[in-house]
Amino acid sequence: MSRPVFSFRPNLENPEHVRAWEILKRVPEGQKNRFLVQAILQKDQARYLEKMIRKAVRRELEGIRPEKRYVSVEPEVPGAEIQEPKIPDQMLDFLFQIE
Repeated sequence: MSRPVFSFRPNLENPEHVRAWEILKRVPEGQKNRFLVQAILQKDQARYLEKMIRKAVRRELEGIRPEKRYVSVEPEVPGAEIQEPKIPDQMLDFLFQIE
């Protein structure tokens, strides 16, 4: 049974390809296969971990009831209006992006 062959032909007009080629050139001869295998497996693991983290964050966010997150306190000045804390727009934007 013959081994599969993979050929890397970087497009030197693509900055990402140039960067990848520069990194690959620094890998000593005889270690390139090992390097590529590790890079591919690490990328796969990173995707899996990101997926699991997103899933856990979503699960936690689903359990939060916004109306119960803040405890109302009496104002320091009698007769003053109580102001509920506002969730910053940046935080809301971030949370909506991960859905």
